[in-house]
Amino acid sequence: MFNFDFDIAHKMQEISIIAVPLLLSLVCHEVAHGLVALKLGDPTAKMQGRLTLNPIKHLDPIGTIAFFFVHIGWARPVPVDSRYFKDSRKGMFLVALAGPAANFLLAVLFAAGFHLIQGSEISDPDGLAMKILLPLLLICQAGVFVNLILGVFNLIPLPPLDGSSILAYFLPPRLAYSYMRLRQYGFFILIGLVLLGNLTGFSILGAVLFPPVRFLGGLLNVPI
Repeated sequence: MFNFDFDIAHKMQEISIIAVPLLLSLVCHEVAHGLVALKLGDPTAKMQGRLTLNPIKHLDPIGTIAFFFVHIGWARPVPVDSRYFKDSRKGMFLVALAGPAANFLLAVLFAAGFHLIQGSEISDPDGLAMKILLPLLLICQAGVFVNLILGVFNLIPLPPLDGSSILAYFLPPRLAYSYMRLRQYGFFILIGLVLLGNLTGFSILGAVLFPPVRFLGGLLNVPI
């Protein structure tokens, strides 16, 4: 007999722990893109009100929900107009790099919070301090996981992920142009990989994502 009440309660607890770091991670990822674009001369994101930490401006409902079920999520991409850049290829490379870099930086900050809380001395394990610190510890742990997942995932060189713009910078211009034309099919390829993993029981994306995520989590000394 299945305990549905327990399953629902467990899922709600998981959502409550992961919601804050997930929102922060998605928002900072997109804002980082926009800030670097602005620094390079493109005001598009600023003019559209996307250089804000307000999650409503950035969230894609499907991308947010997907993270809880398949551990892959996304936000609404910040608009970037490469015509403003002095060097469009270099500009797009730097803008693309900024998103994953923001996630890796957040992972380090969450890891610092995790170790700070973990090293705290609690005189009363059943007291109020423990009831506050334990959820914070779990949130920091989730923050490390979420940001490492988002950082590594976005480095996959499949358009429209950031890794494609990073790789395109190192390709000859004509080859880079042909390669980036895959952008129109990239989303469907990702969904296909997720569905294939669900059908076969072997996730190609999981095989790509989780080894480096676990390795980086090990470097930060945070259990993933």
